[in-house]
Amino acid sequence: MAAQTALGIIPSLKEKYSGAPVRLSQEAEDVRARLFSNRTLPVRPRKRAVRLPPDVSQDDFEAAVKELRGAIGDENVEVNDKALVDGWYIEHPNTHDAFHIIDQEELVSSATVYPGSTEEVQTTVRWANKFKIPLYPISLGRNLGYGGAAPRVPGGVVVDLGRRMHRVLNIDGENASCVVEPGVTYFALYEEIQSRKLPLWIDTPDLGGGSVLGNAIDRGVGYTPYGDHFANHCGMELVLPSGELLRTGMGAMPGPDGSDNPTWQSFQHAFGPSVDGLFSQSNFGIVTKMGFHLMPATGHQSYCFTFPRDDDFERIVDLIRPLAQQRVLGNIPQLRHVIQELNVTGRPKADFHDGPQPMTREEIRAAASELPLGDCSWVFYGTQYGPPESIAAQLKTVKAAFGQIEGSKFFLPEDLPADHYLHDRALVCSGTPVLRELDWLNWLPNGSHLFFSPIAPTRGKDARTVHDVVVAAHKRHGFDLFPTLCVAGREIHYITNIIYDRSQPEMKASAVKLMREMIDECAAKGFGEYRTHLLFADQVAATYNWNNSAFMSFNETIKDVLDPNGILAPGRNGIWPKRFKGKGWELKTEDIDLTTIGPRS
Repeated sequence: MAAQTALGIIPSLKEKYSGAPVRLSQEAEDVRARLFSNRTLPVRPRKRAVRLPPDVSQDDFEAAVKELRGAIGDENVEVNDKALVDGWYIEHPNTHDAFHIIDQEELVSSATVYPGSTEEVQTTVRWANKFKIPLYPISLGRNLGYGGAAPRVPGGVVVDLGRRMHRVLNIDGENASCVVEPGVTYFALYEEIQSRKLPLWIDTPDLGGGSVLGNAIDRGVGYTPYGDHFANHCGMELVLPSGELLRTGMGAMPGPDGSDNPTWQSFQHAFGPSVDGLFSQSNFGIVTKMGFHLMPATGHQSYCFTFPRDDDFERIVDLIRPLAQQRVLGNIPQLRHVIQELNVTGRPKADFHDGPQPMTREEIRAAASELPLGDCSWVFYGTQYGPPESIAAQLKTVKAAFGQIEGSKFFLPEDLPADHYLHDRALVCSGTPVLRELDWLNWLPNGSHLFFSPIAPTRGKDARTVHDVVVAAHKRHGFDLFPTLCVAGREIHYITNIIYDRSQPEMKASAVKLMREMIDECAAKGFGEYRTHLLFADQVAATYNWNNSAFMSFNETIKDVLDPNGILAPGRNGIWPKRFKGKGWELKTEDIDLTTIGPRS
């Protein structure tokens, strides 16, 4: 059933493909109540009429919409002419970025299309080529922190794949694999596996409402041994910008009597070039089906260590490296600064600090001393896997390593209160999706966030270099620093969460400057982002400029061959087709004023 509050009904997963699972209905209600109690930004009437696609007149737009409605159904094409509602995680918009870093009405769609099949995706793509209208496909639009559902070119048409394409097409218990459509959430896949009583795990990111397919395409990560989501995909079906259909891997070979190839989810590659990677973080096709490997269920033990000093940072990273390379560490662990212990409680910053300036180190220390883990600087969250005797041996090795840092402390879930974050980490790290990470949005009124996500080698000195750049930039622009490091054996995803009040234009402008500076300063030292908000994609793409930007030239060549009309997600991940390239659409380091998004002289 759905959770009922004064704010209305929260759809359950049984009632809506994108809803909250019944097991989390009360938590969803509580999370939403906290978020809305801290919200001051009202829903306002639109200041402008429908934002038309570039170079498309009102008459041509209306004719195009009429034609598409005739092809896939009136109810499956909506013109975006209503008030823009930011909503919240479970009830999010598909018209704009819910966490708008610029004016809410700037990055908006002209319409939303809801195809119900691969064939209707093909119809939509051919329609877009006829009318030269940019399409922006989304699985769900919950890519929050990276741009959500917003089109990079204002007035583009959002293709919302999830609303009508949300089936779990297959779960193979023997092969430990599945095939899903774009609208299948981690919540939905988990619940389906549980309903079949299969001894299989999914790998979920911090929040469970995202698209399994969409997160993998954007190369998102989770926290079990299957945490690299794209690496654990196996086979795609996708629509090219021409409307043609392609299957990758073993799916390129037909199965007997017209069935799917029986090895499509068994072997990721096939004969000849492996092309799957071309369709991750790109605008070369629309993925409509995707296979994944699932992890066989196993024993597990989550835990955390605390470290007392900020200066322990480099040594912690250097101790993690051999543990990860030797596969002693069972998963992709997190190393978080203790300030994260404050904001994940769901309490606002005002509970710990007066005024708009960042919390001081002394204030963080004092507040942390009142929490279960106590006064510390860094918190390591890990999980070991296997039978009990194996886990015991692994933990003995991990404890011996981290015990070299004076003052380190070890905690198991049973050592901490039931509402402590470690219990949620234990769920996530054993394949159970949750909602807990939403609580840190309460840090500020109208809480929104951007992610800054550079990659560094797993070496203390390199991690320190990135950290120092990020610390100094946050200090210059007056933001609290929330770093989380996902540490593997050879590389670190250094993920900084920039929290801002989206009702404050000045704060949003400062966040833009902060991002611009960190991107360039880290790139100058050789550390590039692996993923970014769509408004910073051009700048990030330009940092990968070895050999006169040969990498981007290669991408643009492919783009122009596959998409000569430039209709599929122009500008996504910094890849512009010739129709748009060099005509002022790109946003570079010097583009701080984002009042308008469009051709610049």
